Amino acid sequence: MSYLLHIDASSLDEASVSRQVARSFRDEWKGAVVHRDLAVSPAPHLSAAGITARTTDPAEHTPEQAKAAAVQDELIEEFLGADAYLFTVPLYNLTMPSVFKAWLDQIIVGGRTLNFDGLPPTLGRPATVISARGGGYGPGAPKEGMDHLVPTLETVLGHPTNLGLDVTIILPELTMAPHMPMMAPLLPLHEASLTKAHDEARRLGSALSGRPTA
Repeated sequence: MSYLLHIDASSLDEASVSRQVARSFRDEWKGAVVHRDLAVSPAPHLSAAGITARTTDPAEHTPEQAKAAAVQDELIEEFLGADAYLFTVPLYNLTMPSVFKAWLDQIIVGGRTLNFDGLPPTLGRPATVISARGGGYGPGAPKEGMDHLVPTLETVLGHPTNLGLDVTIILPELTMAPHMPMMAPLLPLHEASLTKAHDEARRLGSALSGRPTA
């Protein structure tokens, strides 16, 4: 069965702008969905047992290696089984939430999701990243160039020597404007950014759910 794999990495619940925009995507998606909420069930950080289990014969695994390998197997099979991806990854302290990095470290494995002799098995599959941020990081903004999330995800998720996904980024910005008096003049820009993000999420959710699958 093909499905959309939705990985949620926001620590907030309904107050999360990233989650709200993702809901607009999901409302238009017509197919099956597998949802993994890392705030509720975080992937464990990669351990020594998890690293060594990858290069050790399973028959020789220690109990710790066997447990770590089982976690990786579950997450990797879930990742490879999807034909489209939705990643809810807000910008935290200029980069990704630690729970999302932990999930990436579990699923990026040579010979399984990476192919060092050719192209990755997920090459070209569509992936939508929704990343809300409290400020602005675009051209001319005071923090221009300080976004260390989007460039990283474009490389890790999208480059053909890595996971090779066809990545689209949706960025609702200035989300702290309704909450910080000093940002009040930026409210119109925030509202325009949020409207654009919801519109783009709905468009992609509708378009991708109707695409043919392999």
